[in-house]
Amino acid sequence: MTSFTPAELGRRIGSGLLSFPVTHFGDDLSFDEGAYRENIVRLAQYDVGGLFAAGGTGEFFSLTPAEVERVVAAAVGSAPDGTPILAPAGYGTATAIELAAAAERAGADGLLLFPPYLTEAGQEGLARHVEAVCRSTSLGVVIYSRANAVYSPDTVARLAGTCPNLIGYKDGVGDIDTMTRIYARLGERLTYIGGLPTAETFALPYLQLGVTTYSSAIFNFLPEFALDFYAAVRERRHDAVTGMLRDFVLPYTEIRNRQAGYAVSIVKAGMTATGHSAGPVRPPLTDLTARELDELKALIAKLPSAAG
Repeated sequence: MTSFTPAELGRRIGSGLLSFPVTHFGDDLSFDEGAYRENIVRLAQYDVGGLFAAGGTGEFFSLTPAEVERVVAAAVGSAPDGTPILAPAGYGTATAIELAAAAERAGADGLLLFPPYLTEAGQEGLARHVEAVCRSTSLGVVIYSRANAVYSPDTVARLAGTCPNLIGYKDGVGDIDTMTRIYARLGERLTYIGGLPTAETFALPYLQLGVTTYSSAIFNFLPEFALDFYAAVRERRHDAVTGMLRDFVLPYTEIRNRQAGYAVSIVKAGMTATGHSAGPVRPPLTDLTARELDELKALIAKLPSAAG
């Protein structure tokens, strides 16, 4: 049973840094549950607003539905009481509803609803998709606006009215005008989450728009750095934020931008670089080259505390 009502979960995830743990694979690309559980224990010792199991950084797109449920159950079973665990739902509406039911069985506290698979859809279709998933579950739901599911301010306002358990809006687009209009219209009705790749890059300007938290992939391998960065953002210490961007985040994104899919691959490389290997990425993603891994190790080595 979930320990958070949707409203409680919304407040909790908006109050601290969020992270998407990587999913551990063996050399044969099978799920390494033991290593994954150990990593959840390691990450959950830090003060976070929530962990999103089997999310984008957790390679949701490469997991079978049965594997998703197994990963989420492992996260729930390994995290201490009081650490919210959110599960993924996605693909077509029927599959998303099945994944929502699996999340409840696994004991998750909430859902992140990914865009539907492949096809484009109009705003009416997207709204019906979200409404159907929200009706099917008692869990709090966060919608993820990106790719082929970019929600307009009108659609988000409609969903906030028709779906009592809709608790959050995660922005993966970076459209400041849209974000401003949604926040001006709905205010504190939703929790707003920064969800662009390497969200630290956008964290400070987005804070001014009501986006009080974001999903940090860097937290996987540099948790202290990620938490220090988040604290500097929330305290509006511009010089500190700029310094951390200059010294690590921006050079890190230069490596990330070299290949499509490296937003995930570089996180697993960071795990290797800091002694917490999570194994390879699954196809269709590819791992960093040996030279790129060495570049990342050199960046990490320059930080005051590298081994998180």
